[in-house]
Amino acid sequence: MATNPSNPTPNHRELSLAPDAQTAADLIRDKVSRIYDEEPDAKEEIAEAKQQQPQYRSRHQQFMYELSASGKTLAQVQTEWHTYYQSLPPEGQHEVWQEFYSSQAQMTQGPRAGAQPDPQAVAKHKAQAANSAHAKKIATKPKKRKLRDVRSTQDVQEAIKDTVTAGGKLETKHHVQSLLFGLGMGFIVVIIFLFGFFNEVVVAPFIQPSRTAASTPLIVNSTSIAAKATPEVIIPKINVEIPTDFSQKSTREADIETALENGVVHYPTTAKPGQNGNAAFFGHSSNNIFNKGKYKFAFVLLHTLVPGDTFYLTYEGKLYAYKVFSTKVVPPTQVSVLDPIPGKTATATLITCDPPGTSLNRLVVVGEQISPDPATNSASRAPATATGASSVTTEGTDSTEALPGNGPTLWARYIRTPIGKLITVGLAILVLVVAFRRIHKPKQR
Repeated sequence: MATNPSNPTPNHRELSLAPDAQTAADLIRDKVSRIYDEEPDAKEEIAEAKQQQPQYRSRHQQFMYELSASGKTLAQVQTEWHTYYQSLPPEGQHEVWQEFYSSQAQMTQGPRAGAQPDPQAVAKHKAQAANSAHAKKIATKPKKRKLRDVRSTQDVQEAIKDTVTAGGKLETKHHVQSLLFGLGMGFIVVIIFLFGFFNEVVVAPFIQPSRTAASTPLIVNSTSIAAKATPEVIIPKINVEIPTDFSQKSTREADIETALENGVVHYPTTAKPGQNGNAAFFGHSSNNIFNKGKYKFAFVLLHTLVPGDTFYLTYEGKLYAYKVFSTKVVPPTQVSVLDPIPGKTATATLITCDPPGTSLNRLVVVGEQISPDPATNSASRAPATATGASSVTTEGTDSTEALPGNGPTLWARYIRTPIGKLITVGLAILVLVVAFRRIHKPKQR
């Protein structure tokens, strides 16, 4: 590309180049610029500076001359010369190289005293430097093109298979290990899930409710147990001493379950201690640990009582002792266990769920009052019977149709809520859809 030596600016023809020609020119200028990224060798620059007369030295030659005369080592001179060269603009770097080319030509043709650089060559390189700087400014990064995946479905499947099998390096044992790991993690999740919802069954065998009562056998008229102002049921054999609620007026199961959170509950349609007839008391055998109340394991060991064992009831400041004479397991619908027992003046019946942690059946333990003498009891003010059409219920209650049981499990409480029902139905539908798709999945040929 030609330029006027006296005017380094490109001519009109250069400025009006077509876009493609301009791009090619810019690329050439950029390559030329990269050629001058490194400076000439320090030794040759020192020789060039010494060759020139002081009045004809350029500023670059003068810098190298003073540097060489400073007494520094060649390595130090080379380092400072490199730093100086890198700090020059493109035009200055081209000047250095043009002076170097001119000096080399003079050395080849023979030194000439007082020789000066060719001003035409210097002007040419200045123009090239200006064009190169301009090219750097207007250079733009090429746009990234979004590549389209042209692979077939089979190719993609093969690539996924190759990734999953680590390029075919996985052996059968690796797949077995992965399967065992998945099954193990699934088993752990299921165990945690089941324990959260049904832990009352798992925990029940390991519970010993209380040790506040004496663990030694008790006898009638013993002074080791005193009546308290707070009504309690005391069973020395299983270390139970739990408050008893006599204030319950309703026989509805939901109300009884709520009252059981505060201890053992006296069934309102039965006699009370000190009265003739049958006094019935309900207590939890085992309830979910996430349910409310601290007496969820009150009667968990009630099944260990046998005929001849003794338990106590405190009521209105008096202590009543009972000797067990009957234990049995009945279905929840056998409400006749609440009725007075023929041939027995005063009895107390302890009722809980069986097996512990479930509500399948009811464990019924019956004791006969042995202290104080039942002859001193008053007549029962409770209804004569808890069954039949002629049964009389307390205020605001319904006829007894089933014996109260443990409170609802965590699963039962969860499934009764709207959100629980929605989540359960959604999961069931999802499982059915996945199963249907797997069954009817078309076979690939």
